[in-house]
Amino acid sequence: MSTRRFALAALAALTLAACQKSGPDKPAFKGIELTGAEYARQLNLTDQDGRARSLADFKGKVLVVFFGYTQCPDVCPTTMAEVAEVKRSLGADGDKVQGIFVTIDPERDTGQLLKAYMASFDPSFVALRGSAEQTQAAAKEFKVFYAKVPGKTPETYTMDHTAASFIFDTEGRVRVYARYGSGAQALADDIKLLLAEKKS
Repeated sequence: MSTRRFALAALAALTLAACQKSGPDKPAFKGIELTGAEYARQLNLTDQDGRARSLADFKGKVLVVFFGYTQCPDVCPTTMAEVAEVKRSLGADGDKVQGIFVTIDPERDTGQLLKAYMASFDPSFVALRGSAEQTQAAAKEFKVFYAKVPGKTPETYTMDHTAASFIFDTEGRVRVYARYGSGAQALADDIKLLLAEKKS
């Protein structure tokens, strides 16, 4: 499938999910609701400390999963900073929020680099990486697009990628697609709704 067709297919799937968001019993998320989606159901990669991790490891917490890379100039650091801001703003409930960063650039993003990158936002955040093949499989599972953009030298390439976060409830189910640019308040509102579900 071409890059353009893949992106259009992902957009169509998300649009369909948005159309299904209706009914009086459903929470009014600021992002696109993905409740019941048949993708983004597994994520098995290695964290920045070299440990194998899966979504099940974080059960009981609201997860914010973002695919990016450490040399990203704007979208990635802005997104991770917003997740950290929301976590702090929730006070004690912030301990129930887990930021997860999945690198789409395992070629340059070593475990050591990812560890330092996470620490710059929140030391509790987890970074995940895999081989090129594992990264492709994870992105496919989440319907995330990414592609290398050549730079002036082989080492200075950038990465085009989907600019959005996936929010999971405390049972490990994907629930919300949060588009980049929505802001920290919208993210906080959706996380609060999911935390409230756990309490009810």
